[in-house]
Amino acid sequence: MKKTALNAMHHKMGAKMVEFAGWEMPVQFEGINVEHETVRKKLGVFDVSHMGEFWVEGPHAFDLVQKVTTNDVAALTDGKVQYSCFPNGKGGIVDDLLVYRFNPEKYLLVVNAANIEKDWQHINKHNTMGATLTNASDEISQLAVQGPLALKAMQKLTDETVTDMPYYTFKVLTFAGVPDIIFSTTGYTGSGGCEIYMPNDKAEEIYNAVLEAGKEYGIKPIGLGARDTLRLESGFCLYGNDIDDTTSPIAAGLGWITKFTEGNDFIDRPLFEAQKANGVPRRLKGFIMVDKGIPRHGYEVTDEAGNTIGTVTSGTMSPMLHKGIGMAYLDKPFWKEGSEIFIKVRNKLLKAVVTRPPFYKG
Repeated sequence: MKKTALNAMHHKMGAKMVEFAGWEMPVQFEGINVEHETVRKKLGVFDVSHMGEFWVEGPHAFDLVQKVTTNDVAALTDGKVQYSCFPNGKGGIVDDLLVYRFNPEKYLLVVNAANIEKDWQHINKHNTMGATLTNASDEISQLAVQGPLALKAMQKLTDETVTDMPYYTFKVLTFAGVPDIIFSTTGYTGSGGCEIYMPNDKAEEIYNAVLEAGKEYGIKPIGLGARDTLRLESGFCLYGNDIDDTTSPIAAGLGWITKFTEGNDFIDRPLFEAQKANGVPRRLKGFIMVDKGIPRHGYEVTDEAGNTIGTVTSGTMSPMLHKGIGMAYLDKPFWKEGSEIFIKVRNKLLKAVVTRPPFYKG
């Protein structure tokens, strides 16, 4: 198993470690519910150094990123970030990712840990225009400091103003005394905060500084367990569960990152354009349980008569709502908001209502 630069610290802090995407990662420290609530109300810090980072540079950097991602890279300016996905040429998704624009000839792509090799091969295969590609995944560590007090606490570690940074922007700054740190107002929790990129050899130093700066605000280290409940409460897709090589961004509710603007000739554009115009047979929708029960990935969704109408892709007990929540691909017309659906849990049909995420707004 691969280990992040903070692995020894996690062990020392008593984290429960698990295998995730080939990495040994902390799933929880104190407990998922406590950690979840800490991020929602205060702030927490995640080690997300397992994520992948690719640099795309040179005169043809823009052309390549525009070709392989569905969002419109032309809409980016320096210091802005974009959520996007890689279409696979068959109507599915290779991965979802973040695109950072440093300048017209320099972009950083941040991809999922489980897909680093697959993504790297994909982008190289389509690099017919000769952009310069660097896989920096093994050299970069990343911390996500998330929660309503995150930026306030992190302000103590830099002279540059970060508390007023708009969502999905970034700066390169001196942070905790370390120069050239990428500080980005992005995240996977729905509670605000930032993601910080640093060289591996500075990870422990910066992690300790972050914990110290956040101490007065009640910071806690957070594991992957709460990362999953937080992202699901906010309705964010998880690759491998809610989206994969067989799901289109249109069916997955990611039409907002699939831009059919002039000149944006990305892979699979005609296919997705036709889906947008003609509709798709199944769509990814959120739901909240009415009956007591916890929906899980792979559970069958039925109508009142027990006919199969879909499949649960993600599900959990919401720590903030104290109700079961989930996402499922549903057949038309059952995906309409407010529709009653039934989740098959241990051969019992439990009632749920189709609800548009985020499930928790706070």
